[in-house]
Amino acid sequence: MSDTARVTPDGLLRFQGQVFRCALGKGGVRRAEDKQEGDGTTPASLMPLRRVLFRADRVAPPACAVAREPLAPADGWCDDPGHPDYNRAVQLPFTASHEELWRADALYDVIGVLGWNDQPVQRGRGSAIFLHVARPDLAPTEGCVALPLRDLLAVLAAGLRAVEVVA
Repeated sequence: MSDTARVTPDGLLRFQGQVFRCALGKGGVRRAEDKQEGDGTTPASLMPLRRVLFRADRVAPPACAVAREPLAPADGWCDDPGHPDYNRAVQLPFTASHEELWRADALYDVIGVLGWNDQPVQRGRGSAIFLHVARPDLAPTEGCVALPLRDLLAVLAAGLRAVEVVA
């Protein structure tokens, strides 16, 4: 069976013969070459699953085919295109613009770090593109792919290694 999930702009994720509803960026799906920081779009791209981060105080370590690491309260992700750590994990406090990965809500209880704009990092091409937990109503994301927790855990446990978003 394939280890790559296929995501279509209508908010469907297909993986190993199953179909899941997912949330995408509020700006829809954008061609990879047109993706820009802060545009709210999900890039159309084949993105490897680099690793899985999780809130050990809320969920058990998820079964997955890639490395997994527990999150800590000081974990963040730089989204400032002008900073040398752009689109990389950082430790808080952090003076440049960033996302806090240790959130009060459940959206980042499990985070699949997707390989978008990371080899090499290009300034302004978008950052923090994750596969993460969806809001209960599947409301749009800032550019990530999001699934209900149960579905996210299921695809990870089934051996997910990449996500292909198509335009």
